[in-house]
Amino acid sequence: MDIPSRTNCNGSKYPCFLFYIKGELSLQHYFHPSKTSAINMFIPIFFILSFLFSSTNAADFCVGDLNGPVGPAGYSCKKTVTVNDFVYSGLAATGNTSNLIKAAVTPAFSAQFPGVNGLGISIARLDLAVGGVIPMHTHPGASEVLVVIQGTICAGFISSANKVYFKSRNKGDIMVFPQGLLHFQINAGKTQSLAFVSFSSPDPGLQILDFALFANDLPTDIIEETTFLDAAQIKKLKGVLGGTG
Repeated sequence: MDIPSRTNCNGSKYPCFLFYIKGELSLQHYFHPSKTSAINMFIPIFFILSFLFSSTNAADFCVGDLNGPVGPAGYSCKKTVTVNDFVYSGLAATGNTSNLIKAAVTPAFSAQFPGVNGLGISIARLDLAVGGVIPMHTHPGASEVLVVIQGTICAGFISSANKVYFKSRNKGDIMVFPQGLLHFQINAGKTQSLAFVSFSSPDPGLQILDFALFANDLPTDIIEETTFLDAAQIKKLKGVLGGTG
């Protein structure tokens, strides 16, 4: 952009600025000492600043440096990047469902797949054996989309107004779970189920309701008072999930 010094425009006796972009006149503004307001006098300055800021290029990506610190915004950027930072094969294998919930979640979050760091996306694989369940849980940092690849999955969520939305999904079906709401997935069929879930964050976070209540040292009497469960049932669940107190 070429900005010449103040000059007379079209024979006017008043000074003006001429702005040229690629050799063509883009903006002409007269400064009349008695008629031009202070606001109008800042138009050329605003134009210049807008042009400069609009010409600034943001970084295309920020592959996470897993050896560096991690904060609320994610990992710091890795200095040397190769194509291998943008590919991941960790979701190819079937997850181990030999556990209490008969299910496995294999994540490709920024900690496993640094290429998604800073991009606002991530993905995970969900394997559910017959009778498998992903208990009621929430992702504080992301909305989620589930797509069923194999089998039948009953999935649902509870709104902040305590309205329940659930439905069985088959191969090729999808369902969305809004950010922060409690939701679940259950294998509703007679065969192994497989799904992939994508998130609107490279690190969506996770809190499982049952584990939050019964897998720690939160005292039984407090849980009893806040959930209306009896002490015997609470202690039984703590025993199953490894909690104390």
